[in-house]
Amino acid sequence: MKETRDGMKADRLSKSASTDSYPLVLDIDAFKGEFSFDALFGNLVNEILPDEEKDSSEGHGILSGRKGVQGQLNPLFPEVDALLDLFKNSCTQLIDLRKKIDGKLNNLKKEVSVQDSKHRKTLAELEKGVDGLFDSFARLDSRISSVGQTAAKIGDHLQSADTQRENASQTIDLVKYLMEFNGSPGDLMELSPLFSDDSRVAEAASIAQKLRSFAEEDIGGQGMGGPSVAGNATASRGLEVAVANLQEYCNELENRLLSRFDAASQRRELSTMAECAKILSKFNRGTSAMQHYVGLRPMFDLGVMNADAKVVFGDQESQPNPSNVAKGLSKVYKEITDTVRREAATITAVFPSPNDVMSILVQRVLEDRVPNLLEKLLMKPSLVNPPSTEEGGLVLYLRLLAVAYEKTQELARDLHGVGCGDLDVEGLTESLFLPHKDIYIEYEQASLRQLYKAKMEELHAESQQSSESSGTIGRSKGASMTSSHQQISVTAVTEFVRWNEEAISRCTVFSSQPSTLAAYVRAVFNCLLDQVSIYITEGLERARNSLTEAAALRERYVIGTNIRGRVTSNAESAAAAGESSFRTFMVAVQCCGSSVAIVQQYFANSISRLLLPIDGAHAASCEEMASALSSAENAAYKGLQQCIETVMAEVERLLSTEQKATDYRSADDCIVPDHRPTIACTRVVAYSSRVLESAFTALDGLNKQAFLTELGNRLHKGLLNHWQKFTFNPSGGLRLKRDITEYGEYVRGFNAPSVDEKFESLGIMANVFIVAPESLSSLVEGTPSIRKDAQKFIQLRDDYKSEKLASKLGSIFG
Repeated sequence: MKETRDGMKADRLSKSASTDSYPLVLDIDAFKGEFSFDALFGNLVNEILPDEEKDSSEGHGILSGRKGVQGQLNPLFPEVDALLDLFKNSCTQLIDLRKKIDGKLNNLKKEVSVQDSKHRKTLAELEKGVDGLFDSFARLDSRISSVGQTAAKIGDHLQSADTQRENASQTIDLVKYLMEFNGSPGDLMELSPLFSDDSRVAEAASIAQKLRSFAEEDIGGQGMGGPSVAGNATASRGLEVAVANLQEYCNELENRLLSRFDAASQRRELSTMAECAKILSKFNRGTSAMQHYVGLRPMFDLGVMNADAKVVFGDQESQPNPSNVAKGLSKVYKEITDTVRREAATITAVFPSPNDVMSILVQRVLEDRVPNLLEKLLMKPSLVNPPSTEEGGLVLYLRLLAVAYEKTQELARDLHGVGCGDLDVEGLTESLFLPHKDIYIEYEQASLRQLYKAKMEELHAESQQSSESSGTIGRSKGASMTSSHQQISVTAVTEFVRWNEEAISRCTVFSSQPSTLAAYVRAVFNCLLDQVSIYITEGLERARNSLTEAAALRERYVIGTNIRGRVTSNAESAAAAGESSFRTFMVAVQCCGSSVAIVQQYFANSISRLLLPIDGAHAASCEEMASALSSAENAAYKGLQQCIETVMAEVERLLSTEQKATDYRSADDCIVPDHRPTIACTRVVAYSSRVLESAFTALDGLNKQAFLTELGNRLHKGLLNHWQKFTFNPSGGLRLKRDITEYGEYVRGFNAPSVDEKFESLGIMANVFIVAPESLSSLVEGTPSIRKDAQKFIQLRDDYKSEKLASKLGSIFG
């Protein structure tokens, strides 16, 4: 083992010693392309480094050898010397390579510097040459520009000379032609062939217009300057002859062209028509040709316009129906629009100024065909003697007017879309309806008044028919007294609102300005306020009349009482009439409230927003509404007062007839007291409950509270007055207290706290009849709320005199 290791070491040392004699390991080509240091390093050391397995086994041997031979150490990496020699040799070679490369680079830099100097010298020489070329080109451009300007001037002079020559030639020709027209007046036979050749009509027309313009200007100049010499006068007269002859020739030529235009139009030869139209445009800008073309359109024939009326009105002789008229107008106006659209295509292909022709065509439609139809449709009725509602009334005229206006506006928009030049279609359409719109609102108000009058007559007739069918039997008894009175109908008020809503919708159609619309809306809404105010006020007054008649019956029959104080059957009939009239008035009040609510809702939803454009109009309209309904409020207030009087009259009748003296003062006070309410109390409560059912249904809110409070106070006062007629013993006091409790429970349904307090005080007051005489002073002093009326009630005690209560209680009430 030792010999082997020594041999290997010697071999490696020999290799290391001879590294300088190694061939070149590194080559400059190794550094070209994709250079990899790892690959280069591997190529250098792979031959020196041992294999991995061999190295592993040798490693074990080394370790075992180190363990076996104590004190002798072997190197762990024997190849290190060889590698160091290799690396040193490689570094030497790399330095040599770098020196070689640096030498080459220096040589290249020198060569580049020499070439750069040569290149710079060449560029400098080229720049001098280019500058010289630029100077040459600038001189050449300046020369070319000068030559061009000279040529342009020569061209302008030549063109001017040619123009002057051409103008002179044309002037000579025009003078020659003018001399031909300067012959005898009306003599057009000896004119040049140009003026009679149909193939040169355009040229002849142009020359004739030039001659005519020249002659007329000359005559105008002579007239303004004045004929100072005879020569000028002669020339002027000669030109006047020429002007006359030219006018005659132009008229004859224009007629010939129009005839050719008509013939081509019948044959639908658009090219010939366009040629004629172009020539005719030289005569008054072609106005005669445009008007001639439009005037001959079949759409303006009398038969066609009469057919329009048949389409709109139909063959029926009855009054026109707005819905059918709307359909008819839509059909007629669509046919007109389609015809104009077809004509627009022809006009565009024929006329040099199609917009002017379209303007004339649309204007003719809106000034001839449409007005002819509207005159038959919209015959303005008289406000003094308007047509009856059976004939449609004023509202039929207004509905037809609205339909015609809307449909004609649609036609105007359609025609504007087809094309109408500079024509103000909207303004022309508005002018068709100005005679109707000027006093439109007066017709709207008159129509609403007419509808209201007719409705009132209808309701009155229905009421009369109902009265006659029910007969007159039993009216004397009062039960059917109010059957002949016309009741307030919420349906009728709803119909008033519907009329008004329809009128407002027409106002929006006819009023483009918000301020005008607001004024119209306010005027129309005031009509509704007047109608509803009159209607519900009259209805309430009729219901009040029934209350008044029932009161008269009561007064009449109360006299007919017998000796025992029993009211006769006629008085009971009068009471029944009063109850019926009470219900009738409450129904009227309920209908009145519903009607007012409908009007207020309509104002909030539809009217208020339309009044905003005018400052203060909304507030003023609210005041007008309150003022208009105030008469109804007054009638309702008076009627409710009468209702209270009616109820209290019957309550007093029941109390006077049903209340017995023994109810509160029995013959034997020792008998067990009766804790039931008296018959009179039961009858009064039953009657009041029955009759007030309609009041609870009809009234609401503050109106209901005020009515029931007033009725409760009157009932309290009436009972106090009633009980002042009786004398009470202790058992009667208990009976009275039971009645007061019954009345108190009944009025508690009124939800009136002040009334409840009064009946509670009455219940306490009844104790003055129950307690012993010696306890009265403590009762009165301990209950301050009854002190005011206690003295009057104490005087109703049956022992008031026997117990000398006046003297005993004098100190309390003194």
